[in-house]
Amino acid sequence: MFGETPMGEVHIYFLENSLGTSIGILNYGGIIQSLVVRDREGRERDVVLGYDKIEQYLTDTIFNGGIIGRYANRISDGRFSIDGKSYQLSCNHGGHHLHGGHKGFDKKLWSVEEDSDLHSIRLRLTSEDGDEGYPGRLEALVRYTLDDNNRLIIDYSATTDKATPVSLTNHSYFNLNGADTGTIYNHHLLLHSDEILEVDDKFIPTGKFIEVKGTSFDFRQSE
Repeated sequence: MFGETPMGEVHIYFLENSLGTSIGILNYGGIIQSLVVRDREGRERDVVLGYDKIEQYLTDTIFNGGIIGRYANRISDGRFSIDGKSYQLSCNHGGHHLHGGHKGFDKKLWSVEEDSDLHSIRLRLTSEDGDEGYPGRLEALVRYTLDDNNRLIIDYSATTDKATPVSLTNHSYFNLNGADTGTIYNHHLLLHSDEILEVDDKFIPTGKFIEVKGTSFDFRQSE
């Protein structure tokens, strides 16, 4: 057992592959608590940032390692309309709705189903109609798979009985040098992306795509 919360016990589940890679996943928030890989010298490195105690996750404000839902990113003023009906969500970030609200999917206990081959697990969560202001009863399913090619695969699916916005993702922070080894300033990043989504001064997406050329977001070449 990893710890206890007012919602119930928190457990950590480990997936391992034939290359010695292992990942630790909590049923609280579906959080990736650790991801241990071997470097070129065969030394083990935990390459994601994670807390050692559940109390740290309960007070966390950066969504560290968790499943984000119902909706990743910001919704301006916490308001949206579907089929001519307006909805008001909880506002948890400067008057806006961020990453699911005050108690998003990263702050809930998920039910866990383990696969017999120990290469994957499935996490399920029911978000009731009206949860954080969202319409519809939503059934979310997230599957983590660690294969023998050292790929971590996360599959998301959701079903609902009403039209509702949903955008699920994971919010892990990586340091490929190892979680306890300082900064990531020596990392090299390559992104095959010519455009990014524009945001305003409050980081709300405008819906406009802008070219990365000539900006600090141009990672089309790794230096």
